[in-house]
Amino acid sequence: MDAISATPFGRLLTVGEVAERSGLTVSALHFYEAKGLISSIRTRGNQRRYGRDVLRRLGIIKVAQRVGIPLSEIQTAFASLPQGRTPTVADWQTLSARWKNELDDRIRRLSLLRDRLTGCIGCGCLSIESCPLRNPCDRLGGEGPGARLLEIENES
Repeated sequence: MDAISATPFGRLLTVGEVAERSGLTVSALHFYEAKGLISSIRTRGNQRRYGRDVLRRLGIIKVAQRVGIPLSEIQTAFASLPQGRTPTVADWQTLSARWKNELDDRIRRLSLLRDRLTGCIGCGCLSIESCPLRNPCDRLGGEGPGARLLEIENES
């Protein structure tokens, strides 16, 4: 191997090594790289090599996905991180603080949905006019005829 094999963090990792250490498939790594979430360098033989910082980034991706953060938001958050080094505890605190309010709001909306779900499904109607989940208080009817999408913003 050439000079790219040595970095300040030690030997670069092959795609197989990253897959094994992260528990992800090689195709998932290629997907994340195509989305700009991780990056690699290429050897003279055009093989991917990853710095060890990619393992921390992959950990952050998996934790964020597990709590429901979309990849597009993870990508936006990563754009604020320095490239070429392992994200620090402070980096993670910054990222998690950005997501906390969104997660709190999502938990609130899911709790409301959970509390109303039994009554709606229990009646069996799923009525477009009176369904408390799909069309509370027939809000859609006030907007005129045609298809409407209702996003409940401020439910109590």
